[in-house]
Amino acid sequence: MNESQKSCVCYDADCPVCVRWAERCRALLQTRGFAVLPLQSPEIREVLQVPDGVLLAEMRVITNGGQVFGGADALVYLSNRLCKPLFWLSCLPGTKPLLRSAYRFIAHHRSCATGACRTTPRKSFHVENPADWLPIPILVVAAVAVGRQFPPWLYMWTLAFTLFAGCKWFCFRRDLAKVQTISLGKKLAFLFGWVGMNAGFLKPKRTEAPRTIEWIFAALKIALGAILLWVFTPRAIAINPLLAGWNGMTGVVLLLHFGLFQMLWLGWRAAGFNPEPLMRAPLLSRSVGEFWGNRWNTAFNALAARFLFHPLRRRIGIPLVTMLVFLVSGLVHDLILSVPARGGYGLPTLYFLLQGAVVLFERTAFARKLQLNRGFRGRLFTIGVVAGPAFWLFHPVFIQNAMLPFLRRLGAI
Repeated sequence: MNESQKSCVCYDADCPVCVRWAERCRALLQTRGFAVLPLQSPEIREVLQVPDGVLLAEMRVITNGGQVFGGADALVYLSNRLCKPLFWLSCLPGTKPLLRSAYRFIAHHRSCATGACRTTPRKSFHVENPADWLPIPILVVAAVAVGRQFPPWLYMWTLAFTLFAGCKWFCFRRDLAKVQTISLGKKLAFLFGWVGMNAGFLKPKRTEAPRTIEWIFAALKIALGAILLWVFTPRAIAINPLLAGWNGMTGVVLLLHFGLFQMLWLGWRAAGFNPEPLMRAPLLSRSVGEFWGNRWNTAFNALAARFLFHPLRRRIGIPLVTMLVFLVSGLVHDLILSVPARGGYGLPTLYFLLQGAVVLFERTAFARKLQLNRGFRGRLFTIGVVAGPAFWLFHPVFIQNAMLPFLRRLGAI
């Protein structure tokens, strides 16, 4: 290939998954100056000059300057040309090695006729059924493309909602779409009337009706969140904008996650169902692992445990899959917080990588000897680790550019 030729995206023409994706992306790639060609074509073989076993192991991008990118590196190169925010996320520390590992795993588990694809996918991943997971990247890319025209606070909520909707659809497709014993009304209630991701609670079981005191506590959390939001935040802005941002954000979390979502959970229980609450008294956590694994945001925990941790723990080991789960969580928060704020990139990911490292540290004999994962010491240690570096997660750029404008729209400042 010489300088006058187009760049090429090359795929395995014997792999049904590869062919399907190549056809779906062909028009977009061609509008951006890429030709889409099979790896088996004579001109591509001539350029690459590698054995068939190596040739068909991964997709490749060949630039008009003669550079060759393969596998995950090819996808990173394309993201730089097609969607800058995805490229920026791929440049975060530690991301590319994990992308390469994930690409190799998926490529190895394709179902095709070539020697490069020797096994079929495990049920845990269902790589062959794009209808399950395809809405997630489509919605996120659409939100990134459209949201750039929005103010940062609206961009943030657009990304958060579309990511939630994509994951909700994924769980619906996997658990409920073809289950005829679950009524249409219950399926719609799961999609639009519950914030969790585990649909198992829709099978009726004996459950204890919520007590009056539980309703009172949920109402108190809503009231406390409202007081923080509309009473203390206007006073805090006169002291320091960052203080006002943190105060208002705490009020929103109390009102929404601990109050309204708790009310929703109680309503489901009153109707005879028993879904897992979104928050399970996180302040009672005796270890960082308990905080993130069992008490904080159980919706994400259920997704991560089911589709990342359990399928991969025997393949790559518990330490690596633990760090992978926290890396994914960090990247998601970077997408929702840093991308709309247009700054602070990598800080949320760094925060979650630190949390993952501490979770692994808690399992060591040294940490157990110091009782850092139980009792009063464990609670103090957990609060320090989770709350201490929280300014990396909700960094000043996010507070200034997204949270404070959102609080103004709410009339809090």
